Amino acid sequence: MSELVVEIHNLSRRFWKKTALDDVTLEIRRGEVYGLVGENGAGKTTLIKHMLGLLKAQTGEVSVFGLKPVDDPVGVLGRIGYLSESREMSEWMRVGELMSYTQGFFPKWDESFAEELREMFDLAKNQKIKTLSRGQRARVGLLLRWLIARSFSFWMSLRRAWTRSSGETSSPP
Repeated sequence: MSELVVEIHNLSRRFWKKTALDDVTLEIRRGEVYGLVGENGAGKTTLIKHMLGLLKAQTGEVSVFGLKPVDDPVGVLGRIGYLSESREMSEWMRVGELMSYTQGFFPKWDESFAEELREMFDLAKNQKIKTLSRGQRARVGLLLRWLIARSFSFWMSLRRAWTRSSGETSSPP
Protein backbone atom coordinates (compact mmCIF):
# COMPACT_ATOMS: atom_id res chain seq x y z
CA MET A 1 0.00 0.00 0.00
CA SER A 2 1.29 3.50 -0.87
CA GLU A 3 2.30 6.06 1.71
CA LEU A 4 -0.47 8.42 2.79
CA VAL A 5 0.59 11.96 1.91
CA VAL A 6 -2.60 13.75 3.01
CA GLU A 7 -4.91 12.52 5.76
CA ILE A 8 -7.99 14.51 6.64
CA HIS A 9 -10.53 13.09 9.06
CA ASN A 10 -13.85 14.63 10.04
CA LEU A 11 -12.73 18.18 9.21
CA SER A 12 -15.36 20.88 9.69
CA ARG A 13 -15.01 24.63 9.41
CA ARG A 14 -17.52 27.43 9.87
CA PHE A 15 -17.22 31.12 9.16
CA TRP A 16 -19.91 32.86 11.17
CA LYS A 17 -23.11 31.09 10.12
CA LYS A 18 -21.65 29.70 6.88
CA THR A 19 -20.43 26.08 6.90
CA ALA A 20 -17.42 25.91 4.58
CA LEU A 21 -16.42 22.30 5.34
CA ASP A 22 -18.77 19.72 6.83
CA ASP A 23 -17.18 16.53 8.19
CA VAL A 24 -14.70 16.10 5.31
CA THR A 25 -12.61 12.92 5.24
CA LEU A 26 -9.98 12.51 2.54
CA GLU A 27 -6.88 10.35 2.10
CA ILE A 28 -4.39 10.97 -0.70
CA ARG A 29 -1.62 8.48 -1.35
CA ARG A 30 1.74 9.21 -2.95
CA GLY A 31 1.34 9.41 -6.72
CA GLU A 32 -2.38 10.16 -6.71
CA VAL A 33 -3.66 13.35 -8.33
CA TYR A 34 -6.88 15.06 -7.27
CA GLY A 35 -8.70 18.11 -8.56
CA LEU A 36 -10.96 20.18 -6.34
CA VAL A 37 -14.01 21.14 -8.33
CA GLY A 38 -16.99 23.08 -7.06
CA GLU A 39 -18.92 26.30 -7.13
CA ASN A 40 -17.63 29.47 -5.50
CA GLY A 41 -17.98 29.13 -1.76
CA ALA A 42 -17.95 25.32 -1.84
CA GLY A 43 -14.90 25.14 0.47
CA LYS A 44 -12.09 24.32 -1.98
CA THR A 45 -9.77 27.12 -0.84
CA THR A 46 -10.67 26.53 2.81
CA LEU A 47 -9.65 22.87 2.45
CA ILE A 48 -6.34 23.85 0.83
CA LYS A 49 -5.67 26.44 3.55
CA HIS A 50 -6.06 23.71 6.17
CA MET A 51 -3.57 21.50 4.30
CA LEU A 52 -1.09 24.42 4.13
CA GLY A 53 -1.48 25.20 7.83
CA LEU A 54 -3.03 28.61 7.20
CA LEU A 55 -6.19 27.63 9.06
CA LYS A 56 -6.48 25.52 12.19
CA ALA A 57 -9.16 22.84 12.20
CA GLN A 58 -12.15 23.72 14.35
CA THR A 59 -13.02 20.03 14.45
CA GLY A 60 -11.25 17.08 12.89
CA GLU A 61 -7.64 16.28 12.03
CA VAL A 62 -5.32 17.29 9.17
CA SER A 63 -1.99 15.63 8.45
CA VAL A 64 0.37 16.18 5.50
CA PHE A 65 3.38 13.84 5.20
CA GLY A 66 2.59 12.73 8.75
CA LEU A 67 2.94 16.29 10.06
CA LYS A 68 0.32 18.65 11.46
CA PRO A 69 0.45 21.71 9.15
CA VAL A 70 -0.47 24.19 11.90
CA ASP A 71 2.12 22.76 14.31
CA ASP A 72 4.93 22.34 11.75
CA PRO A 73 4.32 24.68 8.80
CA VAL A 74 8.01 24.73 7.84
CA GLY A 75 8.13 20.93 7.67
CA VAL A 76 4.98 20.77 5.56
CA LEU A 77 5.64 23.73 3.26
CA GLY A 78 9.18 22.48 2.65
CA ARG A 79 7.72 19.42 0.92
CA ILE A 80 4.80 20.83 -1.05
CA GLY A 81 4.15 23.61 -3.51
CA TYR A 82 0.94 25.51 -4.02
CA LEU A 83 0.01 27.63 -7.02
CA SER A 84 -3.15 29.64 -6.50
CA GLU A 85 -5.52 30.70 -9.23
CA SER A 86 -4.79 34.35 -8.47
CA ARG A 87 -1.06 34.62 -8.99
CA GLU A 88 0.13 37.94 -7.62
CA MET A 89 2.89 39.11 -9.94
CA SER A 90 4.16 42.60 -10.60
CA GLU A 91 2.69 43.20 -14.04
CA TRP A 92 5.17 45.95 -14.91
CA MET A 93 8.09 43.49 -14.65
CA ARG A 94 9.41 41.28 -17.40
CA VAL A 95 9.73 37.51 -16.87
CA GLY A 96 13.51 37.72 -16.42
CA GLU A 97 13.19 40.65 -14.00
CA LEU A 98 10.66 38.77 -11.89
CA MET A 99 12.98 35.77 -11.78
CA SER A 100 15.93 37.96 -10.74
CA TYR A 101 13.84 39.77 -8.14
CA THR A 102 12.62 36.50 -6.62
CA GLN A 103 16.15 35.07 -6.68
CA GLY A 104 17.25 37.85 -4.32
CA PHE A 105 15.21 36.28 -1.50
CA PHE A 106 16.71 32.80 -1.92
CA PRO A 107 20.51 32.53 -1.64
CA LYS A 108 20.50 28.90 -2.84
CA TRP A 109 18.55 29.70 -6.02
CA ASP A 110 19.78 27.51 -8.90
CA GLU A 111 20.18 29.96 -11.78
CA SER A 112 21.03 27.35 -14.41
CA PHE A 113 17.99 25.28 -13.43
CA ALA A 114 15.87 28.46 -13.53
CA GLU A 115 16.98 29.11 -17.10
CA GLU A 116 16.35 25.48 -18.04
CA LEU A 117 12.79 25.71 -16.68
CA ARG A 118 12.16 29.08 -18.36
CA GLU A 119 13.18 27.62 -21.71
CA MET A 120 11.22 24.41 -21.12
CA PHE A 121 8.09 26.48 -20.30
CA ASP A 122 8.71 28.57 -23.45
CA LEU A 123 8.79 31.88 -21.59
CA ALA A 124 10.63 34.84 -23.12
CA LYS A 125 12.87 36.66 -20.63
CA ASN A 126 11.95 40.08 -22.00
CA GLN A 127 8.16 39.61 -22.12
CA LYS A 128 6.18 41.79 -19.70
CA ILE A 129 4.04 39.93 -17.18
CA LYS A 130 0.98 42.02 -18.12
CA THR A 131 1.13 40.70 -21.71
CA LEU A 132 1.20 37.01 -20.74
CA SER A 133 -1.80 34.74 -21.24
CA ARG A 134 -3.35 32.94 -18.26
CA GLY A 135 -1.49 29.78 -19.22
CA GLN A 136 1.83 31.63 -19.48
CA ARG A 137 1.22 33.27 -16.08
CA ALA A 138 0.53 29.82 -14.64
CA ARG A 139 3.86 28.60 -16.07
CA VAL A 140 5.71 31.58 -14.54
CA GLY A 141 4.06 30.88 -11.18
CA LEU A 142 4.93 27.19 -11.39
CA LEU A 143 8.52 27.98 -12.36
CA LEU A 144 8.94 30.33 -9.37
CA ARG A 145 7.33 27.97 -6.89
CA TRP A 146 9.43 25.05 -8.14
CA LEU A 147 12.63 27.05 -7.72
CA ILE A 148 11.56 28.42 -4.34
CA ALA A 149 10.71 24.91 -3.10
CA ARG A 150 14.08 23.65 -4.33
CA SER A 151 15.87 26.52 -2.53
CA PHE A 152 13.76 25.99 0.58
CA SER A 153 14.55 22.26 0.61
CA PHE A 154 18.24 23.13 0.87
CA TRP A 155 17.46 25.38 3.86
CA MET A 156 15.47 22.58 5.48
CA SER A 157 18.42 20.17 5.02
CA LEU A 158 20.73 22.76 6.56
CA ARG A 159 18.30 23.26 9.47
CA ARG A 160 18.07 19.49 10.13
CA ALA A 161 21.87 19.19 10.01
CA TRP A 162 22.21 22.15 12.42
CA THR A 163 19.71 20.63 14.84
CA ARG A 164 21.43 17.22 14.80
CA SER A 165 24.96 18.60 15.15
CA SER A 166 24.27 21.21 17.82
CA GLY A 167 21.48 19.57 19.75
CA GLU A 168 19.68 22.92 19.45
CA THR A 169 16.01 23.27 18.68
CA SER A 170 16.39 26.77 17.25
CA SER A 171 17.19 27.64 13.64
CA PRO A 172 20.78 28.15 12.54
CA PRO A 173 22.20 31.67 12.88
